[in-house]
Amino acid sequence: MNKAADLVEESRDDGGKVIRLSGTWSIACLHDMPNRLDAISGPVASIDVADIDHMDTIGAWTIHRTAKRLETEVSGGSTDCKRLIGAVGKIDEPVDIRPTYVSPFNRVLGQIGEAVINSVNTLVGLLGFFGGVLVTVWGLIRHPSRFRINAVVQRFEVVGVSALGIIGLMSFLIGIVIAQQGAVQLRQFGMEMLTINLVGRLTFRELGVLMTAIMVAGRSGSAFAAQLGTMKLTEEVDAMRTIGVSPMEALVLPRTLAVVVMMPLLGFYSSIIAIIGGGFLCAVSLDIPPITFVQRLREVVPIHDLWVGLIKAPVFGLIIGISGCFQGMQVKANAEEVGLRTTAAVVQAIFLVIVLDAFFAVFFTWVGWN
Repeated sequence: MNKAADLVEESRDDGGKVIRLSGTWSIACLHDMPNRLDAISGPVASIDVADIDHMDTIGAWTIHRTAKRLETEVSGGSTDCKRLIGAVGKIDEPVDIRPTYVSPFNRVLGQIGEAVINSVNTLVGLLGFFGGVLVTVWGLIRHPSRFRINAVVQRFEVVGVSALGIIGLMSFLIGIVIAQQGAVQLRQFGMEMLTINLVGRLTFRELGVLMTAIMVAGRSGSAFAAQLGTMKLTEEVDAMRTIGVSPMEALVLPRTLAVVVMMPLLGFYSSIIAIIGGGFLCAVSLDIPPITFVQRLREVVPIHDLWVGLIKAPVFGLIIGISGCFQGMQVKANAEEVGLRTTAAVVQAIFLVIVLDAFFAVFFTWVGWN
């Protein structure tokens, strides 16, 4: 049981006095001790704390305040008591709050370095997450009964069927824009007929699948990150692990597989709609009949242009699915991080898609598909 705080005043021969404190100097045992200390008047030679059994911050602050008022020193006591009294006494010291000046060059250099480090860490984490997906796929190959076909089919509808309208509208308008801008430039040379070449090759080879990937990244990739991030916050992912359900099998793989399968179909659909848009503008603006447009298209667009788009599409889908799920699974702190991770998923997916598209362009040119 803690002994109540107490004090004894001892007089000295020189007319001064020593205040000896004892007992437990904590908030629960002080009682009227602050009033008794306030009633002491000087001169006081010292305040002896050697007999104190225990002290908390309130007790240390009471002793420090009394010593400061009586202009005396604190003597005796253990090392811990002295350290605590010294710590509470530092609140009276002035604090230098002047901001440290950093030159603009050093600030920009530091931000660049921080961005590089974050990018490298994200890339390493993304590669590790991709490895986890491959391990999950191998586990499902060995145990096909664990494959959740219903979840995959549901994601087919969300990723593919529900996106047909917006992707079709976007592709139709892009086809019109390509044809219109190409016709304006080619008219200067009297070669408006080459607009068909421009629309056909550019749509099948590049813009059809690329614009579809960007649209799917903004639509489905962000949804994946937000859904998984919210499940992480509500501890649903932890609950799944507790009952023996793998989040990679139940949440990540169905979403990733749905995007990989649907991207070639959506890319081909986008290319066809863009061709229709280009043909519509050619018929209206250039007086090129649809039959002539289709015949010319068959002559100038090689079949490998179609294969280029169909080969790139599943790779883009894999990048979008993994980026969205990876960022969603990184949510840890609060609801604000869900928004930040969702934004990061979209930016990361679009950036990687464009980088890979550049590599594909160089590769297909190298193999002669140009």
